[in-house]
Amino acid sequence: MLNHVLSVDGFYFSTTYDLTHTLQRLANTSPEFQEMSLLERADPRFVWNGHLLREFIAQPEIHRFATPVMHGFITMHSCSINGKCFDWLLVSRRSCFRAGVRYYVRGIDSEGHAANFVETEQIVHYKGSKASFVQTRGSIPFFWSQRPNLKYKPKPQISKSVNHMDGFQRHFDSQIISYGKQMIVNLVNHKGSEKPLEQTFSKMVNSMANGMVRYVAFDFHKECSRMRWDRLQILLDQLADQQDEFSYFLVDSEGKTVTQQEGTFRSNCMDCLDRTNVIQSLLARRSLQAQLQRLGVLHVGQRIEEQADFEKIYKNAWADNANACAKQYAGTGALKTDYTRTGKRTQWGLIMDGWNSLIRYYKNNFSDGFRQDAIDLFLGNYSVDEVEPASPLHVKKDWKFLALPIIMVVAFSMCIICLLMAGDTWTETLAYVLFWGSASFGTFAIILYNGKDFVDAPKLVQKEKMD
Repeated sequence: MLNHVLSVDGFYFSTTYDLTHTLQRLANTSPEFQEMSLLERADPRFVWNGHLLREFIAQPEIHRFATPVMHGFITMHSCSINGKCFDWLLVSRRSCFRAGVRYYVRGIDSEGHAANFVETEQIVHYKGSKASFVQTRGSIPFFWSQRPNLKYKPKPQISKSVNHMDGFQRHFDSQIISYGKQMIVNLVNHKGSEKPLEQTFSKMVNSMANGMVRYVAFDFHKECSRMRWDRLQILLDQLADQQDEFSYFLVDSEGKTVTQQEGTFRSNCMDCLDRTNVIQSLLARRSLQAQLQRLGVLHVGQRIEEQADFEKIYKNAWADNANACAKQYAGTGALKTDYTRTGKRTQWGLIMDGWNSLIRYYKNNFSDGFRQDAIDLFLGNYSVDEVEPASPLHVKKDWKFLALPIIMVVAFSMCIICLLMAGDTWTETLAYVLFWGSASFGTFAIILYNGKDFVDAPKLVQKEKMD
């Protein structure tokens, strides 16, 4: 199980640089902080080997031997525009709090930690000057779940037995402390099963009545239906004033802070993967445009989109970022990356999205329980009891888990055979086909009705603790 976690791409460490903090946070620290070991000063949200290092943490004299490990995505490129060379970096840090897989970890916990929370920082180095722009993504921050049940898209369930506002308030209090003002960009559908989530999110932001938190809802799928991806500009125009107000972090070659980022965009869709990454890449490009002009890399009136070589690097890096975050949370590469890479939606991209969706369906229903258990074991959410008589991983299955699928396969096979090998009369053939067809359909309906019992569910941490 530990090997399974460690075999997932995206673990990073550095013995000289603090990967867990943004440039702005590092610039605003005290001399005492700078003298601390990397383990002591690391942001615990992004230290994935914190549980494994727990005995090292208790002994300061051996801190220098302990290196924090981050999970997420990092890419670095040396680029040139107008003959001016600069380094461009993209760093995504995944939180180890409320970590897990797509359908088994949704919403927030009682501490206000959101599922699939990722801090993404875009950094530019040019002639000693450094600029950065930070965004976050995370699950809709109240108590909801979406348990696999063999259906392609399980219906989200909003918990009715808890006070949502406590966790909601804690989440945004911590976000404001870490990042300043919050601009929520909610990209879920305004119809169907996602509609109650959008309505509840909007209502809770209004109830909180915090001037530091603002909310924008944009029905991504409706607005961009029928390949109308140019309509994303509507959202960018809507957020432009807010982005100018938030600004970005910039420090000059002498180490003097020129501007600070005053707030962040907190984007989300259902999984905080595909739609979210598209919007984040567009907001980051707009910020990069302003940064490169201020640093003198871009001339007045020049646009990043016109710089073909850099634009290719930029789009591919953001698509790679989407794939990394998606593989770590959903088990497959991201959807809609053809748009991120090329700026266009393609037929091949739609085919690949369909293929990835099928793989996601299989993994979410039949292998994610093991993945969730492995993550819980690695992060210390479950502690092994040496005196426990039996392994909690070995759960005896009921007879129906084996019998019903076999009956369904046999009945469906017989139905096909009866169609291919017709009887003496068409009425006889029809009778056989109807009998075996009814048997296969009826068995399938029973399996679907008991869908939650047939999926691979986590066994180490109980559902009540996870929600």
